[in-house]
Amino acid sequence: MAKHRQGRLSEEIKKSISSFLINGAKDPRLTSRIISITGVDVTRDGSYATVYVSPVCLSDEDKQLVYAEVLEGFERAKGALRSKVARDIKLRYTPELIFKLDSSMDYGRHIDSILETLEIRDMDDEPEGE
Repeated sequence: MAKHRQGRLSEEIKKSISSFLINGAKDPRLTSRIISITGVDVTRDGSYATVYVSPVCLSDEDKQLVYAEVLEGFERAKGALRSKVARDIKLRYTPELIFKLDSSMDYGRHIDSILETLEIRDMDDEPEGE
């Protein structure tokens, strides 16, 4: 039962933060680029919520600098975000928000580039004697 509640709470927090980014954010670090909220993990007791963010970087931008700016923007807006979550979701205690970078997209691209360099023969191409 608790897992379902955590899942629903995660989705509601994700929606609330996403709407804040669209309508309420004033920090240029958060408004000047596309940022995806890829996931939210809530602890069992609901006291902490880890929010995974993934900013879109242009090819000529330094990724590490962009990531640092975006995380800094979220840290500065943490109080406003927590207030918005508290207003949107009626809870006795609003979870403390922790923002982390979601690097799964970069990792996936890295794995794809490794797989492209490998020479893998299809099973149908092998001769019968092997």
